[in-house]
Amino acid sequence: MVGAAGPAARTGRPTKTSPARGRVFARALFGALAGVSLVGGIAGGLWRLGVAVPDPLSFAAAGQLLLVHAALMICGFLGTAIGIERAVAVKHRWALAAPLASGTGALCLAFGQQAAGAWLGVAAAVFFLAVNALVVWRQRAAHTLLLAVGAAAWVAGNLLFALGRDGGAVFPWWFAFLVMTIAAERLEMTRLMRRRPAASLTLHAVLALLLAGAACSGLAPRAGGLVYGAALALLAVWLAVFDIARRTVFTHGISRYMAVCLLGGYAWLGIAGAAWAAAALGGPTRDIALHALGLGFVISMVMGHAPVVLPAIARIKLRFGTFFYLPLATLHLSLFVRLVLGSFSDPLRAAGASLNAAAIAFFAVTVAGAAVAWRIQHGAEGARKAR
Repeated sequence: MVGAAGPAARTGRPTKTSPARGRVFARALFGALAGVSLVGGIAGGLWRLGVAVPDPLSFAAAGQLLLVHAALMICGFLGTAIGIERAVAVKHRWALAAPLASGTGALCLAFGQQAAGAWLGVAAAVFFLAVNALVVWRQRAAHTLLLAVGAAAWVAGNLLFALGRDGGAVFPWWFAFLVMTIAAERLEMTRLMRRRPAASLTLHAVLALLLAGAACSGLAPRAGGLVYGAALALLAVWLAVFDIARRTVFTHGISRYMAVCLLGGYAWLGIAGAAWAAAALGGPTRDIALHALGLGFVISMVMGHAPVVLPAIARIKLRFGTFFYLPLATLHLSLFVRLVLGSFSDPLRAAGASLNAAAIAFFAVTVAGAAVAWRIQHGAEGARKAR
């Protein structure tokens, strides 16, 4: 046979292309797991509002997605994406166990295997905590310690979810994982800025308050919700005052774009904090609290960091342009329609949710288009140089 005569067959050693193929396969696998989680989470959110089908409870799959919408978005999509980023940073294959478990767990949740999916989520969070412990061991700094604490919050939230606790106990821990991860990354990005010593102490106090609110929410929902909401609002103020984005917003190009994403996200974080506290007092602001935080804050952060993070972890180079502002503007418009206008009209609330999904899809298309544009541009430049 032809293959038997090749150098790999004669020597028993893999060819030089094998590692490259393995990396391509791994990127495709993890991208698919994160993508399925995202699509399933969006579908569950739309079905929850009756957008996609007239009677979602008449469909078995839809009913499952209603139950696990938040788990798919937070643990499946964002947990897998963050896990991949951290695994690439530590450069150990075993670190990929975290995103593999979270992505596989999300698949189980989407197909109705809730117990298996929930416990796979616990395993993912434990592996992720171990990865962050390694990061702390390599570099003991304020931001790495915060990353580890955020990972521990994910363990707590996933364990409560696996044990069957309700959203009131689970959501604060899940969002604490995301919020502390983002705060740690912003602290790392701005660590060279001059600040008064009290600024760092204030940040740590606010994040400790956030964890206290999360811990109390399962036992005393009213008190825990008030503390948690206050911590979110205080964190929004701290970030707006001390983050470097308030300076880079006056620059140009990708730096300005990232700053606009960040500052807009901080505004939604403050709104989420106020809404979270109001919901704890019995106000009809639960949807505002969850989605101002999950979409307004977290997805704004994703949009802002994606042009920098994706080239690093996925080896995808992007051509940045002002067109990146379009999905960002769509996201903020959709949140205004859903959370503000939707407070007075259920159809507007549903329309805003549909626009939320459209904004995320629009951003994915924008990223794909930017990758293609980069390849076309640099392919043309390479052809000119070859002449």
